[in-house]
Amino acid sequence: MSSTSSHSKPTARHKSAASSAPTRVVINTRPVERAAPLTQYLQAAGLSVVEIPMLTLQPRPITNAEMALMRQWFAGDYQALVIVSPTAAAAGLAVWQALARERHAQHSETNGDNQNDESQKTTELQTLSAPSHLIAVGEATAAVLNEAKIKAASYHVLQPRVANNEGMLAMPEIDSLQAGDKLLVWRGLGGRRLLVNTLQARGVHIDSIAWYERIMPHEACRQYNQWLQQFATAASLPSSPSSTLASASAPEPAEPAAPSTAQHPQSIPKQSKPVVIISSATAFEHWRQVVSQGTRQATDETSAKDTAKQPLADSTGADGLPKLKLSDFAYVVLGERLANMVADEQLSYWRVEDLAPATILAAISA
Repeated sequence: MSSTSSHSKPTARHKSAASSAPTRVVINTRPVERAAPLTQYLQAAGLSVVEIPMLTLQPRPITNAEMALMRQWFAGDYQALVIVSPTAAAAGLAVWQALARERHAQHSETNGDNQNDESQKTTELQTLSAPSHLIAVGEATAAVLNEAKIKAASYHVLQPRVANNEGMLAMPEIDSLQAGDKLLVWRGLGGRRLLVNTLQARGVHIDSIAWYERIMPHEACRQYNQWLQQFATAASLPSSPSSTLASASAPEPAEPAAPSTAQHPQSIPKQSKPVVIISSATAFEHWRQVVSQGTRQATDETSAKDTAKQPLADSTGADGLPKLKLSDFAYVVLGERLANMVADEQLSYWRVEDLAPATILAAISA
C-alpha cells in the first residue's frame, strides 16, 4: 500500500503491514449490478464487506449521429469494435439485431420472401455476423455477446489477456491498426482514454457510442451515513481493532440505529483503515462528495455554542457521527490514472490492473 508519509513519495505498489494486521473492512463501490461477485469473493476470504455503490448506470437514448455510426459499422466501415462493459454490450447488441432485422426485411421484400414473423426472427438470430473484429474487455462483457442465443459460428469475441486499456493495446488486432484505419467503441459516457489517445496518435480514426452515463445513486449518502452510525457505535466498544471494524460492516439493519454520541478516535491506524474499492474517476469524485457532505452537514449544523460543549467537535458532528476524511480510508484503485489521482492527495492505496476479485484480494492481502 502506498505511504501517506510526508517523508516519502507515494508509490503504487508499496506493500502493507505484516500478515498479522487486523481484518479489513472493505467498502465495495461498484454498481449494484456488478457488485455481487466481488462482495461474495471477498466475504468468502474472511473479509467484512459493505456495499455502498458510487455509480448507477443510466441508459442514454441513441442519437441520430450515433445511429449513423452503427450503420457504418454494420456496413463494414470499421476494422474493429471495442466493447468496454456488459451494459454497453447489451445495448449495442439490441441495435445490431435491429439493423440485421432491417436488412433481412429489405432482402425479403426484394426477393418476394413470405416468411412469417417467427421464422424471420429465428433466421435473423442465426445469421447475425460481425462486420469487424469484436473485442470485449473482460469475461462479463464477452458473455453478453456469447450468450445472446446466436449461433456460435456467427462471430468470435476476442478478449485481451489483461482486461484493461493496456491489455487491448497489446492485442494484434489493435496493435496492427494504422493511420487511416477506423475503430468503433461501445462504452459509457466518460471513462479512461488511454486506448483512444494512443491510437489517435497513430492516426487511427476512432468513433464511440455512449450507451449509458454514470450518475451517483440517490441512496449513496444515506447508505454512507448509516455505515458511519455502525462505525461510530463499533468504535466506542471495548473490543479489538479486528472485531471493531468487522462489526462496522454488519448487514444493514431493518431500522437505522440511533446516532451514537460516542467520541470517535482521533485517528485510525493505517492497518485498520477501511478499504474502498474505486474503479473509475467518476466513482472517486462521487466518493469524495459523499465523504465531504458528512463533514459539511456536521459543520453547518453545529453552532458555536454546541462546539464549545463538545471537546471533539473536530472529529464528531452535531449528530454524533464521526467526521471521516478521505485520508481515513485506504483505496484499491484501477490503473495509472486513478493511482495518480489518489497519490496527488497523499492517500494510502493499492493499484490494480484489472477488477477481477482475485486481483483485488491479492492487493489487499499483499
